[in-house]
Amino acid sequence: MNRRNDVLLVDGYNMIGAWPELAKLKEQDLEDARDKLLGMLADYQGFTGMQIYVIFDAHQVPGLGKAFKQYKLTVVYTKEKETADECIERLCNELIARRRHLFVATSDMIEQHVVFGKGALRLSARELLVEIVQNRRLIEQSIREEKPIRRNSVDQNVSLDVWSKLERLRRGE
Repeated sequence: MNRRNDVLLVDGYNMIGAWPELAKLKEQDLEDARDKLLGMLADYQGFTGMQIYVIFDAHQVPGLGKAFKQYKLTVVYTKEKETADECIERLCNELIARRRHLFVATSDMIEQHVVFGKGALRLSARELLVEIVQNRRLIEQSIREEKPIRRNSVDQNVSLDVWSKLERLRRGE
């Protein structure tokens, strides 16, 4: 399935809390868990070609919010007094109007129903993790199946006598 024009909105902290590896990492360092999530999603984006937005809830942090690119992902920290769910709903409204397939990854059932009502397709945290793991396996399998490129294959099939004659010809003798 070609997903080059598709968009995936990911509730960042929802994934961190739902994915066992990230939930465990969050206990030691939340920033490491965010970085690991972004790395996994960047690999997934590279494989699928989807445009991915990762939304982190910053409603308790004063400020205007911010969005930036990291690993070609669009990382969004919400505005003051804005939840990740509100930001996702706003982005759904903006992106659905552009006639793209839009997916939202969250395990929040209420949010899944809201975005589905706006025309987006929903993925649970578990479904997204399964898809990421499957894609990683496909990449590893394709790497293992690639045959090494042989260099100088003629070199292995030509006798020393022929090489000597060819070398003399090359030198103009």
